[in-house]
Amino acid sequence: MELGALGQGAASIGAILVLLFCGVPVGVAMIAVAGLTMYLSVNPNFAFAMFRTLPYAVTSNYTYVVVPMFVLMGIIASRAGIIADLYDAAHRFFSRMKGSLYISTIMASAGFGAASGSTIVAASVFTKIALPEMRRYNYHPGVSAGCIAAAGTLAALIPPSIIMVILAVLTDQSIGALLMAGVIPGILTALIYILGVRVFVGIRPDWAPPIEDRFTWAERWQSLRRVWAVVVLAVLVIGGIYKGFFAPSAAGAVGAAGALAIALVMRRFSLGALWESLLETARITAVLFFIFIGGLMLSRALVITGFIREVNDLIGVFGITPAGFIAIVILVYFILGMFVDSVSVMVITLPFIFPMSQTLGIDPIWFSVLLIKLVEIAAITPPIGLNLYAVLTAAGSEVTARQIFIGVLPFVLLEFVFLALLLSVPEIATWLPAQMRG
Repeated sequence: MELGALGQGAASIGAILVLLFCGVPVGVAMIAVAGLTMYLSVNPNFAFAMFRTLPYAVTSNYTYVVVPMFVLMGIIASRAGIIADLYDAAHRFFSRMKGSLYISTIMASAGFGAASGSTIVAASVFTKIALPEMRRYNYHPGVSAGCIAAAGTLAALIPPSIIMVILAVLTDQSIGALLMAGVIPGILTALIYILGVRVFVGIRPDWAPPIEDRFTWAERWQSLRRVWAVVVLAVLVIGGIYKGFFAPSAAGAVGAAGALAIALVMRRFSLGALWESLLETARITAVLFFIFIGGLMLSRALVITGFIREVNDLIGVFGITPAGFIAIVILVYFILGMFVDSVSVMVITLPFIFPMSQTLGIDPIWFSVLLIKLVEIAAITPPIGLNLYAVLTAAGSEVTARQIFIGVLPFVLLEFVFLALLLSVPEIATWLPAQMRG
């Protein structure tokens, strides 16, 4: 029995999900299923031609050079100890506040987001720096780990964001506009976290015992001298893109060069560290480009089979409204995010969800920020949230999976508070890119 366009598309997506649950890497799963779909639905020559041309078209596209450059920038910034300086400065300024270590972690993570586009890197490094301090002062282990995991997701919004670049590539949008769209949502998310922490520790004082450390204002101001690196990188990258001094692809190179220069000036970097940073960048970039190729192949397969056209026609037949569509997307991402890693969810769903959103007339920049926010929630949603496992791996025996799964729930609740604000006030995401274009 022949499957229609809808049946073929649904079977392809279902096959990918089954492969993911079996442990097949997302890039491999998408390329294999997309290739088989084109082989069966069109002809073998078309499928083989796609395998020959698409990988080269992706890897030779100059625009995508921003990916390895942003990755290198974050790795160098992490190895240079910038994150430890940020945390120390934040701790000195907020030490007298209830829950100061939670607040310090959130503030430092937000700052580090401007120097590292990876949520995994942020969560892993902060676990090594912040968690021992939290445990030393008898902070709740699960909430401490949950705070680190949640704060790490701020790097998904605050430029330079690797996942923003992935979304821009897969949806053929302006990388610069999307990066700018994440600035205000990222800062607002951090503020909501801080206010939420203040409420939570007021209700549950045992989550954050008092800290006896006291710092003079001279000591606090002195700690700021070591955070100049983040300010310089943020001005270079965010300011350069916003003012149009250089394209996002060039901004990545400027940021990487700036991070390297700062690391050398701070004398915290060696030739060996540079070589290790380059190797790690190459490994991460190879994985990301494999995912790019898989996502674009899946998109082509769904278009060729007629799946996208049929889905768009169904929107008209059933009279789905933009609000109804958004509700469905939120539900799908929340459920899938519990079982499939966040990047996989986005790459698999974008080929048909994004065209549907444009058929309904939804603002592409606002919708992209919404998807990133949903991906953030997925990254800290038990049982598969990647950031949770990044923290668990870095923490060793300090925290159990059960503790972090329960401890992160207050921050998942705070994410939904921001989600409600984003749905109510779309300008949170669209205002800054509009000013840049203006």
